[in-house]
Amino acid sequence: MELSSRELPIPGSVVLVDKDGHQTQHAEGRHNTDVVLSPKPSNDVNDPLRWSWKRKQLAHWMLVVYVMTNGIALCSLYSVLSPVSEATGISLSTLNAGTGYTDLPVLGYGGLITQPLAMMFGKRPMYLISQLGTVAVVIWMAFIKSESEWLANKVIQGLFASPIEMLVEVSIADIFYAHERGFYVGVYGMTLFGSNFLAPIWAGFVNDALGYKWVFYISAIQCAVGTVIMFFLMEETNYNRGTSELVEEHDGSTQSDTERPALYTDKQSNEKDLPSVQIRQASPESGSSLTGTPYSYVRRLRMFDQIYCSTKMGWTMVWRPIVLLRFPVILWSGFLYGSALVWYNVLNATASILFTNLYDFSASAVGLVYFGPLVGSAVAALWSGWVGDRFTMWMTRRQNGVREPEYRLWLLTLNAIICPVGLILWGVGAAKNVHWMGLIFGGGMVAFTSASGGATAINYAIDSYKDLSSEVILAVVLVRNSMGFAIGYGITPWLDSMGYQNTFITAAMVGLAAYISFLPVVKWGKSWRKASRELYWKYVEAGVIGH
Repeated sequence: MELSSRELPIPGSVVLVDKDGHQTQHAEGRHNTDVVLSPKPSNDVNDPLRWSWKRKQLAHWMLVVYVMTNGIALCSLYSVLSPVSEATGISLSTLNAGTGYTDLPVLGYGGLITQPLAMMFGKRPMYLISQLGTVAVVIWMAFIKSESEWLANKVIQGLFASPIEMLVEVSIADIFYAHERGFYVGVYGMTLFGSNFLAPIWAGFVNDALGYKWVFYISAIQCAVGTVIMFFLMEETNYNRGTSELVEEHDGSTQSDTERPALYTDKQSNEKDLPSVQIRQASPESGSSLTGTPYSYVRRLRMFDQIYCSTKMGWTMVWRPIVLLRFPVILWSGFLYGSALVWYNVLNATASILFTNLYDFSASAVGLVYFGPLVGSAVAALWSGWVGDRFTMWMTRRQNGVREPEYRLWLLTLNAIICPVGLILWGVGAAKNVHWMGLIFGGGMVAFTSASGGATAINYAIDSYKDLSSEVILAVVLVRNSMGFAIGYGITPWLDSMGYQNTFITAAMVGLAAYISFLPVVKWGKSWRKASRELYWKYVEAGVIGH
């Protein structure tokens, strides 16, 4: 029995609360007994969704180790650009241009290479290769003497570091269910931004005590230690169930488990045709009837012993993230994430100038300023993650158990208030010579909106198009990093032409407009997802076949 285009479910509109008691698989916990498991897990004991709570937490903490150690190694150089320039004769403009090369062409577009490889050969080896490459590149930085060498180093560093921007979110989606992954994406956002804020704090003191080369040496050492920890404790999360979200209940329908649609492998289907969708029986297994033999510890450490998708599918993953930008939900998610990143870049670009020139801070004291943004990013993890998950489930229960991805966007109301206030405290406060604590509070507020805005964008994109999460996240990051690259080059001329007061008043208004753009998305987001469903399920079907 095939489904017509009119019957195809709307991506992202899934039943997460069992109002009628006909669902067979529910979450655990006193307050989650009515929560439906999404994605629908298999009955294989080695399915990452079926791992024990402790095993999932260990897997998550390995992702934290990766993001923290790699992020610190990536960002520690920002505190020592002036000493590097003095020692090597490389101009500051060239040093800053090198960081731009890292951000746009490699951290963003490098994912077009690393992401498909990770989906084909495994995420665990890609993380370890990323770590080892970063260690080598950071050590190399201590011996650079020419501009061309510096620029080459930055391009290579960005390529090795690209999984930090787009692969971690997909790993989280591999392990956790829809009703819980928002919290872990929030922790990821906190760790990503937190590593960036931590690096300048200690790097300034190391530079003052031991010289700039030791900043790179220590960055490499902590990254190497993280690599060893990951090798022995991180395991693979790639897993092929051979099904998609079509096996789940969508949009409030009341089909039984044996009536839900699932993809039928039709290798001859044409992209212009509708997905070849047929009805098959879905297994109503529960966690108490898992099958298979759990992998041994040694088996979990193995790499490159399995191909998770075909070569054809791997090539498809290279170009499809760009094609997915035709989906308004994905394009807007990238805009939201980019808007959040813009203000983080503004803090980085102006912190040293403001506190050195206006408040006479030393390099190490400027590093301590980042404690404000560090606290802000930690609070953001609670807001976008823990609070976000609970708010989404509260809304879902009010709407007959159907979760719409747009529910989470209401959290951006707080961002729309805090971002303009933080930017005005930071920039206008500096222009008016307010006490430096005012700027630190402003920086913390801006960092809160950057981390929470980014996490919300990621969660919204994944919730909307879960079955293509790898390509979706890559598409979102491409937009995000393109915007970040542009502001990195534009902030200095902007400040020179308008001054701090007018620049940051303008920035506050732009930040307000960017965050309140969620209101039209709340209104029309579901209709956008509905309009994309034929092409989306076609891509999903191709992915299931390609695997």
